[in-house]
Amino acid sequence: MSNTGNLEIGIIGGSGVYQIEGFSQTEKLKISTPFGEPSDAYIIGELNGVRVAFLPRHGAGHRLLPSELNYRANIYGFKSLGVTKIIAITAVGSLQESRPPLDMVIPDQLFDRTVSRQSTFFGDGIAAHIPFAMPFCPDLSEQLFQTAKTVADRVHKGGTLITIEGPAFSTKAESRLYQQWGCDIIGMTTYQEAKLSREAEICYAALAMVTDYDCWKDGVEDEVTVQTVVANMKKNSSNAQEILSKVLPELNVVQRTCLCKNSLQGAIMTSPEAIPEQTRKKLALLIEKRLN
Repeated sequence: MSNTGNLEIGIIGGSGVYQIEGFSQTEKLKISTPFGEPSDAYIIGELNGVRVAFLPRHGAGHRLLPSELNYRANIYGFKSLGVTKIIAITAVGSLQESRPPLDMVIPDQLFDRTVSRQSTFFGDGIAAHIPFAMPFCPDLSEQLFQTAKTVADRVHKGGTLITIEGPAFSTKAESRLYQQWGCDIIGMTTYQEAKLSREAEICYAALAMVTDYDCWKDGVEDEVTVQTVVANMKKNSSNAQEILSKVLPELNVVQRTCLCKNSLQGAIMTSPEAIPEQTRKKLALLIEKRLN
């Protein structure tokens, strides 16, 4: 692997954000992990003087469904590069009148409605239970919010993002039920990324770009369409890119004082001598310092 020194920040690009203006690419790195192949090669480059690793979540050309993503490989790949902070850009639908299309949300809570995804690195002879009450890094989210509100007209701090299986959008009954549950926005990818980042002791925050009202709201389009999502993502993409460009220099100099960096401390219940050698080797990058 190439020398990627001083590479602490990762960016995950979602629907409509596959490249970043002003991002000077230096190399592409294909990484193999114990969990298989990530979505695509990691693009290593510089944005506003800061070295970052960029990963297109769905692969170049948007080839992968939300449930086909190898979330474990994606996050493990960032960890292997030395990344300690991840900002994820994601397209979401709104479940609340107060968060109309083209607004941005920095969510602080998650609700999982997926059914067929791998969302933990553990198992195969090792049990670990991370704290996950606050699924997004509060410090990273606060920094992202403070920068975002200097760029975009309407940015919301906090809110619950519900992650659904997809790939179909919600039925109207589902959409109205999620709204009644108190969820604010809806997407298809964030829960697994956040949970695995916490297990990898990586700070994770999301920049959620509202593209539609899902399908609960009367008097607007009854159907959410790819055309609507992509069109509104494009309208917001310049703001997203400016936010990233402005926030990165700040993130690059701030030391982590959050709980994310020590989330595995005391979380592993299995005695070190009871962990199968193959599993211990597979997870060494994540657990070794917590076992010694």
